[in-house]
Amino acid sequence: MSENEMTFEQAMTRLEEIVRAMERGDAPLDETLALFEEGTKLTKLCSDALERATQRVTILTKQDDGHVVEQKFGGADGTN
Repeated sequence: MSENEMTFEQAMTRLEEIVRAMERGDAPLDETLALFEEGTKLTKLCSDALERATQRVTILTKQDDGHVVEQKFGGADGTN
């Protein structure tokens, strides 16, 4: 399965495997570099997924009159 076909959870699981393998320190240099490269790609995939999720987050705010209003996370000017 390529990085582009992975879910966020699958990518995080693979990243954890890569970290454990690199922490052991017993892999040859070429393999360590390949793991590092794969980890970098997976980190970007996860970061992009989190960014997309953040953009979809909806904040519910309760107004003074008791009504609930939906407001997209990050106002038009990028604040919130």
